[in-house]
Amino acid sequence: MLRVTKLTDYATVVLTVLAARPGEVLSAADLAEQSGLETPTVSKLLKPLAQAGLVEGLRGVHGGYRLSRDAAGITLIEIVEAMEGPLAMTECSQHDSHCGIAQQCSARANWRLINDVVADALRGVTLAQMLRSPSTSDDTRRRPIAVRVATR
Repeated sequence: MLRVTKLTDYATVVLTVLAARPGEVLSAADLAEQSGLETPTVSKLLKPLAQAGLVEGLRGVHGGYRLSRDAAGITLIEIVEAMEGPLAMTECSQHDSHCGIAQQCSARANWRLINDVVADALRGVTLAQMLRSPSTSDDTRRRPIAVRVATR
C-alpha cells in the first residue's frame, strides 16, 4: 500500500489549521489543541515545515507560527517533500538512483512516469483547497488522469 507517513498527514492537518486563520500567529500548544495532536508531535512537525519555508516562527511573548505565504500558494507536493524529501515511488524513480539494476530494468521508465503523474497531482492541489469540503460540482471531484505506459 502506498501512503504518506503519519507525520506528513499530521503536517497537512497543522497547516490547514494555520490556513484557516490567515496571518494569525499560533503557538505549538495552540496548534496542538486545535488539530487534536500532542504538543511534542506538533513541535516536531514545525521544524521541517519552517526549514522548507512553509511556516515562519516568530519569537517573543506573542510568538508562535504562521504560514509564510498564502495557502493558495502552497501545494501538497511542497508539504510531502518538506516532510519526506523528494518524491520517489521507487528507488529508480529518483534522479540519483542507487539501484543496482536501474540501467537494464524494463520497469524503470514506467515507474518514473507514474512518479511524475503522482507529483503533478500533488502539485495540482493547494493547501487552500484542502480547507474546502469536496463536492461533486467542485473542481476537487475525482477526474481521470491520462497516462500512457511505455511499451517496448
